[in-house]
Amino acid sequence: MKIKRLQSFCLLTLLLLMQPAIAEVQWLDNIIATVGSDIVTRSELQHEGFMIQKELQARNTQLPSQKDFINQVLERLIMKKIQLQRASAIGIRIDDNTLNNAIGKIAKDNRLSLPDFRKALVAEGIDYTTYRKDIREELTLQRLLQREIQNSIKVSDSEIDRFLQQQLGGEGKMSYHLAHILISLPEAASSEVLQVANKKVEDILEQHKTGTDFASLAVAHSDGQQALKGGDLGWRNDNQLPTIFASSVKTMKEGDISKAIRSPSGLHLVKVLGIKKAASPEITQTHARHILIKGEDAKDRLSKIRQRILIGGSFADMANEYSEDKGSATKGGDLGWTSPGSFVPAFEQTMNSLKQQDISQPFQSTFGWHIVQVLERRSSPLSEEDLKTRARNFLFNQKRDEAEQLWLRKIRDEAYIRVHENS
Repeated sequence: MKIKRLQSFCLLTLLLLMQPAIAEVQWLDNIIATVGSDIVTRSELQHEGFMIQKELQARNTQLPSQKDFINQVLERLIMKKIQLQRASAIGIRIDDNTLNNAIGKIAKDNRLSLPDFRKALVAEGIDYTTYRKDIREELTLQRLLQREIQNSIKVSDSEIDRFLQQQLGGEGKMSYHLAHILISLPEAASSEVLQVANKKVEDILEQHKTGTDFASLAVAHSDGQQALKGGDLGWRNDNQLPTIFASSVKTMKEGDISKAIRSPSGLHLVKVLGIKKAASPEITQTHARHILIKGEDAKDRLSKIRQRILIGGSFADMANEYSEDKGSATKGGDLGWTSPGSFVPAFEQTMNSLKQQDISQPFQSTFGWHIVQVLERRSSPLSEEDLKTRARNFLFNQKRDEAEQLWLRKIRDEAYIRVHENS
């Protein structure tokens, strides 16, 4: 295939701002970059930019310059191509059944039927065929990371015990809301490469001093996995901070930005967006009751039962008479006090969305159709088993994030990449 050259960034910028339908004209497409045996086309770049721009606008994140934004979107596409080629080489495939189930779950999580979900995508300017391709690729990348990284990560009981001892010893008392910028470096960076990276850090700090928003700088310059989310790392307790910058963060005040922190993956800048006292390790328990009905007309029957309750009928009496959950029907549908994870996701998500005393609309789970009413909620201290589970999950995620960043840097350094500059 003869590679066409990108004619100018001005043309690309113009196309990014056009309506998607215009950018879909295939005979205008150009090859932007070669990545191994694959290519990045202008239409792919336009689509990815359109999706990311919508996400940033939803987060109220200021967009960087068009050039910086395009560069970041292109880098994201390059990394995706590298990973997808690796997945293909080791035989990772996402079949249609797995894909359909995933999209069905997304629709259900949005409380939409699949036809309504497709209409909602079209209303947002998103082509359904392209959306299916995006989700298939996302599932492929998840499976690749699981095979390449996650399956090899182990968390020992002694690590969990040390982590919990830190909590009891006074750590974990403060919580920090952090944002992060990573300027990545190869494993054995030369002094010249390090000098360029340090200069980039200085430029970023200078731009921030003159008023450029940190989130916008992260979108424009960060190589971190949260770059296109403004570098936002969320809230972290002081004993849950990434080890590479934990000591620096604990000495900082709200609004402070760290100096460049060196790690095997590169240079890091961290900004403290907020500080507060850490919440006690508690869970929210829910006292609820429900009515379960199965069969083709279950939804209609439940709607009528719900209406009778709303105009004064007894929920307990209705559950005792109609519910097909024999364990709770004789108790008026009462499920008692339950902790998170006690029910299937569809049930728990609906229950958690309700205010106290509210009765849900009929909804479906793997067991049938339900209505549920939340009676009370309370906070309860975590059991020792729950504390250990949380500690294990945190330590696993911390190791995974650090390993993933190094792995991504490694496979990028090994890949053949050519960006086609202006002719």
